[in-house]
Amino acid sequence: MTNALIVIDVQESFRARPLWATTSNPDVIKNVGRLVDAARAAGDQVIWVVHSEPGSGNTFDPVNGHVRVVDELTPADGEPLLVKTVHNAFTTTNLQHLLTVAGVRSITVAGLRTEQCVETTARFASDLGYQVTFAIDATATNPIPHPDAPAGQTVAELLADPRTLAAEDVVARTVYALAGRFATVRTVAEIIGE
Repeated sequence: MTNALIVIDVQESFRARPLWATTSNPDVIKNVGRLVDAARAAGDQVIWVVHSEPGSGNTFDPVNGHVRVVDELTPADGEPLLVKTVHNAFTTTNLQHLLTVAGVRSITVAGLRTEQCVETTARFASDLGYQVTFAIDATATNPIPHPDAPAGQTVAELLADPRTLAAEDVVARTVYALAGRFATVRTVAEIIGE
């Protein structure tokens, strides 16, 4: 096995937040599912990663019950489920060990959020020498508040602030930052050959 699909943070924590209503890609879960099905059919390794912030009290705090893969997707027997506490999927997990033992040299990354944990994992993997494919339409993000925006903005306030960075601009920036440098950026259809 030389290929692996890394599914990053496709977890209920995001849907438990009001910001989920602004997601850039309403089909993200369906598209991740298509990648998972294709990887399994090809005999590739599928590795699931969720983000946890113990003691934070927010939707990423495991005591609140949202730190789990979304209900529509289920890791199969033998598919590792890793829990990370930083942005990239390598630093606080045994992901690199799992990939090395399996002989994986090429990975596809997908999940939430496009510019945050998925992009950071892609960059880190590239620096480790993996051939990285970034499944752009199997990622999603949200508008990002201006650094000077007041803390605790409501979604309506975030969207009304002209300084807010639109989700589609975040996605476009990620494509520019990764393509030809850290990853090959592809759609799900291109990856699975549809």
